[in-house]
Amino acid sequence: MTVSPRRGTWPATTVAAHGVLAVLTVLALVGNRYSGAHPGQILAAAGAAVLLHRAAVVSRRRPWVGYATGALGMLVLATISFPGWSAILLPSALCFPFTLWRLTGLVPVRSSVVALAVAVLGIVVTEAVAWSRLPPGIPGWTLLIEGGLLVAVVGGVWGAAVLVRRRHEAGRRAESERLAVAVADERASIRRDLHDVIAHTVTVMVARIEAAAVTTADPATRRELGDIAETGRDAHQGLRAMLATLGPATAPDAGARRGQVPISLDAIADLVASAASPLHAVTFTEVGRRRPLSLSAEVAAVRTVQEGVTNALSHLEPPVAVTVRLRWTPAELEVEVRDDGGTARRGIGSRGTGLLGVGERVRTAGGSLSMAQGDDGWVLRARLPTKEGA
Repeated sequence: MTVSPRRGTWPATTVAAHGVLAVLTVLALVGNRYSGAHPGQILAAAGAAVLLHRAAVVSRRRPWVGYATGALGMLVLATISFPGWSAILLPSALCFPFTLWRLTGLVPVRSSVVALAVAVLGIVVTEAVAWSRLPPGIPGWTLLIEGGLLVAVVGGVWGAAVLVRRRHEAGRRAESERLAVAVADERASIRRDLHDVIAHTVTVMVARIEAAAVTTADPATRRELGDIAETGRDAHQGLRAMLATLGPATAPDAGARRGQVPISLDAIADLVASAASPLHAVTFTEVGRRRPLSLSAEVAAVRTVQEGVTNALSHLEPPVAVTVRLRWTPAELEVEVRDDGGTARRGIGSRGTGLLGVGERVRTAGGSLSMAQGDDGWVLRARLPTKEGA
């Protein structure tokens, strides 16, 4: 985004440039007066110089008006015949290329091509007028050289302005793409966090309701609890369908990036305890001395346990036994979630993408994730580097 300068504020370099050009122009006009220039010519050239400086000022906010004013000033100079040289070579004439630069940077490229053509046409007309007034004894090739240099200056200014404009546009496109990726990543992070937290909570609630339905002696209560459990499973499926609209979970960990309080390994014990019920034996063991982990590795460890327990309670008919184990070595933490297969696998509809999100968390932390079938059930295992082993 381009921010316009505040009204009344001028960079010191701009003020200095105007001052230097004005002083040099005054000196050139004084020299021409002593060289025989008519006072009317001096006044006309001074007025044209004022127009050119005014054009440079106006072009900051109104590029077309500034360019037209500058072109008018150059036209006035083209009609003045100073002794021995062209009036368009006055120092203040440099304000005109500046108006072309400003115009090229602000208007469509096709419009700036029209402005360039006007400038080149003005040079041709100027040199043609000078040719008709060429004093005897002065070769005509000097005007060709002068015209060629002026065209080179104008064309160079226009080409440089187009190049700078394209670089700025490329930068803006890159920034827009970066923002689009950031938005997509944020959506993916929201999706993954919703799955990790809400899906686990719903699964644990359904598991406890099923356990209560099995242990109650009242048939009506058993039926009611069974209906509630089925409603919870439907809600879980609806959650998956809703999260699918947010796109794939491909972003790095959102909690750490947004500055939220990171999940701690201390949360695993409470997570396991909340998942246990009379029909779901969920136990937790930790072997070895804890080592320091990066924030991403610690979050990945907790999410691995959460996903493993959630899958076991969702996919298996109770009773189910789930064992969560953390095994520490100086170089790595091994997180293992093992189930006994329950009494049977449960049909739960479409598969979720929780494991994909956990896998990405683990890989982002520099570890690896594997899912394999054990003796009775499934084993989810993550290996995460410690800070000592990194």
